[in-house]
Amino acid sequence: MSNDFVTDKRDSALPEDVAPLLAVEENNALVFAILATIQATLIFTIVMIGVPLPAIGAEFQLVQAELVLVSAAYGLPFSGLLLFGGRLTDRYSGRKMFTLGVLIFGLASLSGMFAFSYWILVAIRFLQGIGAALTAPALMALLRQLYREAAQFNHAMATWGGVSVLGGAVGFLSSGIVTTWLSWRWMFIVPVVVSLSGLLLVRRMMKPLPLRDNDTPGLDLSGALLATSGISLFSFGLIMSGEYSWLTAPVYLPVAAGLLLIFTFLLVERHVSCPLLPPGFILSPMRTTGLIGILLAAAGMGLITFLLSLYLQQFRGWSSFATSMAFIPYTVGLLIMNRASGALIMRFGALQITIVGLLLGAAGLFLLAQLNEQTHYVLGLLPGLFILPAGASLTFSGSAVLSTANVSLHEAGLAGGVMNTSMELGPTMGLAALMAVAATQANAVNGYAWAFGTAGGVYLLAAIGALILMKNIN
Repeated sequence: MSNDFVTDKRDSALPEDVAPLLAVEENNALVFAILATIQATLIFTIVMIGVPLPAIGAEFQLVQAELVLVSAAYGLPFSGLLLFGGRLTDRYSGRKMFTLGVLIFGLASLSGMFAFSYWILVAIRFLQGIGAALTAPALMALLRQLYREAAQFNHAMATWGGVSVLGGAVGFLSSGIVTTWLSWRWMFIVPVVVSLSGLLLVRRMMKPLPLRDNDTPGLDLSGALLATSGISLFSFGLIMSGEYSWLTAPVYLPVAAGLLLIFTFLLVERHVSCPLLPPGFILSPMRTTGLIGILLAAAGMGLITFLLSLYLQQFRGWSSFATSMAFIPYTVGLLIMNRASGALIMRFGALQITIVGLLLGAAGLFLLAQLNEQTHYVLGLLPGLFILPAGASLTFSGSAVLSTANVSLHEAGLAGGVMNTSMELGPTMGLAALMAVAATQANAVNGYAWAFGTAGGVYLLAAIGALILMKNIN
């Protein structure tokens, strides 16, 4: 594939009547940094509650199933409402939906610091998820306004792709530190400060974008209901598979119902005048490859943080603080590749960098597949803890460019919704499938090793598929 894909000029300029998008053009880099920080915070909020769960359980006297709901209450509305949030953004403008989403997210986060009961905490996490589902697509629309030329937008997306996983890494690291030295309640202060300060800055620096009637999509309410219900039920069933057998009602009923609703949604979308997800939108080979890459990269990140956290704390007796410190190389790998990814994609192309990222990720997973009860941290875990996130960061960056290339201004919200849905479903689907693989082994640590090895095989197959696509394009 040539670099023309990265610098494609189709739909590269916005209409003249909406050209003045920034109060001060020179502030593009600052506005991008603010938007990227908010996007990272949305993902930070997913993982910030993971390490403190034992402390939350002790405070509210919760059983394991209740802790699962505390963890899932944010992700379910986040993943379920993203497509609808994307269409709302395209209809009512990124600025308006950004304002609404960030207000809900920020105020819910503020309430989380003072949650006095289990159900209040669950409700707050649910509201955070609703706010995040409205905010994430709006951020993509604002980013598309910010960078009018296709080459500029693709370069921005190369950096943007690694921002989310970096937010997750920071959330994981900081949660162990804050929980050890302060309280789990202080984890909510980060989304409060970022969202409310970001809201004030973005609204001041970016002007409203006039929408023309012919650029305003209709609202497909039936599609929104089917998609939201289907994705949420499917995700809930997969989450419950961590607590129950796949053959029990808490797992197979929501999974089956979710899949049925998603299938119905896809059928309905073929016959409505203003579909929530236009049937041809994700059928481009490039966009499909990008979405699969994002899903796999997110799944790999979820797998390593979940399994290695369990391994270090339950089988090696490490504290939550020590476990968080063990993931410093993980964060370093993400940082290095995130800084380099933009230049690499501009030089070699998004598809090529996605393939390299998948191959690096596969190598890191195969290294972690050597895990046993006596694995040395420096010699055994450290290489995989660096190589896997480095590969995932490249995959995220390349895939983000692939999945949003040539997106028009007035479909940017939809593109953001689809991309973030793939990112949200990755860890849920990946963990459910790979924990089922792990359960086939009598020894838990051997099961973890098998899960890492299986994930490495999937990464390798995806890289081969992308290579075939690149050969066909050339």
